[in-house]
Amino acid sequence: MNFDLTEDRQMLQDSLRRYLADKYTVEHRNKVAYEDPFHDDAKWTELTELGALFALAPEEAGGMGGAGFDISVVFEELGRVICPEPVLGALMASRLMTAAGADQEELLSGATKYAVGLGELDAPYDMSGLTTTAKGGKLTGRKSIVYGGQAADVFLIAAKDGDSLNVYEVKAADASVTGYALMDGAGAAEVVLDDAPATLLIEGAEAAIEDAVNAGIVALCSEAVGAMDVLHKMTVDYLGQRKQFGRPIGTFQVLQHRAVDMLTEIEQSRSIVIKAAAELGGPNASRYCSMAKNLIGRAGRLVAEEAIQMHGGIAMTWEYPGSHYAKRIIMIDAQLGDTDYHLARVAQAA
Repeated sequence: MNFDLTEDRQMLQDSLRRYLADKYTVEHRNKVAYEDPFHDDAKWTELTELGALFALAPEEAGGMGGAGFDISVVFEELGRVICPEPVLGALMASRLMTAAGADQEELLSGATKYAVGLGELDAPYDMSGLTTTAKGGKLTGRKSIVYGGQAADVFLIAAKDGDSLNVYEVKAADASVTGYALMDGAGAAEVVLDDAPATLLIEGAEAAIEDAVNAGIVALCSEAVGAMDVLHKMTVDYLGQRKQFGRPIGTFQVLQHRAVDMLTEIEQSRSIVIKAAAELGGPNASRYCSMAKNLIGRAGRLVAEEAIQMHGGIAMTWEYPGSHYAKRIIMIDAQLGDTDYHLARVAQAA
């Protein structure tokens, strides 16, 4: 397998990295991530002008990518600055709209923000337990922790119509939306639907929803790799600067070994993300996405905890970037299925 990026993907990575490093400093990120609307509208527009969303959709849907590696490139760069823009919701909505053959011009240009409502309080990951129902072109129910929902103009909602699991389009103005910041600063919302007018987008949507979730998992795992990479470099730099007993603590062998263990976990994570990205859209996609999410959850926790321990007290402060990276990495494990959930899925598949 050739692990080098194609010329187009390399150009996308370079442009995103330059833009985000210049415009999305951790100070700016923390300023916008914890205040309504929990992202920066101006930066959202600039990101879309760079073509970040077009990279998430295939050519037949009006995009210029849509493959697992396109998604991975975009989200790894977002992870390097722990960017709170609602790109995950746009990605998952794009996968659903591609399955439906729907027009995506407004989504890909960023003119209309989309979010996808799947999970509920009693069914956070498993679609078989949904209680949101459709009747006569109207939806009733509640969707919890809708990523990017606090800023969305349109929701794509999974709901049951009898025995059929469908996806419906609902305007944000027709729902009760309560936005908030998650632990790490990324925005989400509770969406309450009370006979909300809805347009059927996909009937019998099990396969389309599974694909959208798999794409979201590849995105989150790629984001985690980017964040872990930066946090590891931050830790190694700190070990070279912090002195104890008259010399840098990075000269102590035990800390060197722990830093190498962090790097090993990151490289293993990168490898499984490559595999999951390669399988996206194929018959084994769900299996490899679950394997990636499980490994990323375990590796991310180790990297975050090791970084905090080796930094000491400074890693627990708001002002130090490492604490925010650690929170984001831990939060990723809870999104779209945690470590235990995906371990059970892999076991069932075996």
